[in-house]
Amino acid sequence: MSRGRLLKGILTWPDLSRQLVYKVFSRNLLVFSRTWQANIMFNFVEPVIYLWALGFGLGVYVNRIQGLPYVNYLAPALIASSSMFATTYEMTYGSYTRMAVQKIFHSIVATPVSMDDVVMGEIMYGAFKGVLYGMVFLVVVALFGLVKSFWALLVPVPIALMVIVFSVISIIWTSIAPGFDSFGYFFTLLITPMFFFSGVFFPVSTLPAGIRLIAWFMPLYHAVEVVRPLILGTAGWPVAGHMAWLAIVALLTLRIPLVMVKNRLIQ
Repeated sequence: MSRGRLLKGILTWPDLSRQLVYKVFSRNLLVFSRTWQANIMFNFVEPVIYLWALGFGLGVYVNRIQGLPYVNYLAPALIASSSMFATTYEMTYGSYTRMAVQKIFHSIVATPVSMDDVVMGEIMYGAFKGVLYGMVFLVVVALFGLVKSFWALLVPVPIALMVIVFSVISIIWTSIAPGFDSFGYFFTLLITPMFFFSGVFFPVSTLPAGIRLIAWFMPLYHAVEVVRPLILGTAGWPVAGHMAWLAIVALLTLRIPLVMVKNRLIQ
């Protein structure tokens, strides 16, 4: 594909009005409905362990952070990180299995469904799982009495924007992955650093200036900076800036995986 055609493909906005996009999403949702118990437990247990071990365990020995007990500082961020991991696992291992192993993408595009419909349906499904797991963990945080404001009801909005970005990033990697082993690089080089340096465990302001600049480009950082104030009832104007960052990045990158996955299947 020429550079001109590639650029044109990226700049062409995907048509979300096509019902076939939602057919692809519904197909994945139907499969999920048969295995949802095991899927939820897999993504639910790990953040709960973090909350117990670090929030209630290590937190006893940690001074207050930004005037908060450590568990109150940590819990909202784990909501965002739980969503991130749910989406990235689905859009890497799950999408690659459907694309390269089960050949489901190939089967679907043999019908009137286009490749754009397939990829947009995948992105919607990855975003759905991220929001779902984030909301499940939000309920857990609420049961521990760590939700301090009714503004927490708005948490699905920044989570949805964040997981759309991670759906896009993940399926871009999937489109160039030669095999399952390559996802180890994705998680080690991209996702794990985001997890540790996006303000989940400690304020980004404590990091060197160069690392703070890198953190600004991490979607998880902006989601954490929105979710934490909503949970604690301290939301102000900076929240709007972080929301705008997530929305703009989601809009600007949404077309890229449509072109790259199509090229992968053609090759």
